[in-house]
Amino acid sequence: MSAIPHHPLFSRIVDDLASRGWSRQRIFLPDDLTLELANECHERANRGALTPAAIGRGAGQQVREGVRGDRIQWLEAGQSAACDRYLELMDGLRQALNQGLYLGLADFESHFACYPPGAFYQRHLDRFRDDDRRTVSALVYLNRDWLPEHGGALRLYLDEDGVERSEDILPLGGSLVVFLSGELPHEVLPASRERLSLAGWFRRRGGL
Repeated sequence: MSAIPHHPLFSRIVDDLASRGWSRQRIFLPDDLTLELANECHERANRGALTPAAIGRGAGQQVREGVRGDRIQWLEAGQSAACDRYLELMDGLRQALNQGLYLGLADFESHFACYPPGAFYQRHLDRFRDDDRRTVSALVYLNRDWLPEHGGALRLYLDEDGVERSEDILPLGGSLVVFLSGELPHEVLPASRERLSLAGWFRRRGGL
């Protein structure tokens, strides 16, 4: 069995989550992997494999483009070399989070997310009301040459001593944002160009 990949930023991510509940790393994925994953997302989109994302869970799921406008497809191990590299890297982060924060994270689920121009995702929490397994959210961006005027920021709503403020994070290619799934409301703002990402969640066993 190959060794679980280590990343020089794992310790910084653990420290950020412990101190403030979120972390942003501008350079997380190597350029070659970012490009391969972006190409794979486009290839899946071109063959119609990405489908409109729903809100809710189980039988209560429904597509509501007035709330969420991205198109997604879930990742599975063995689908491609690029996806396997990404999943192995995120499993290394899972182990680092467990070692540093004792979170008991058992697995990681992730999907490609493609937002066409003008699409958005309204303010929400990532943890379901009837299922508390999602513990840490992880967003990896796949966009080349993203500029502030393109829009498409992830807006985090942060509580600082009882006062809410927002932090806007541009979806720069190769960057990573990690935050506590049940504690940080967030939204995706509309962009003037297509916006690609990998959205994922580290989960505990069990659930409500």
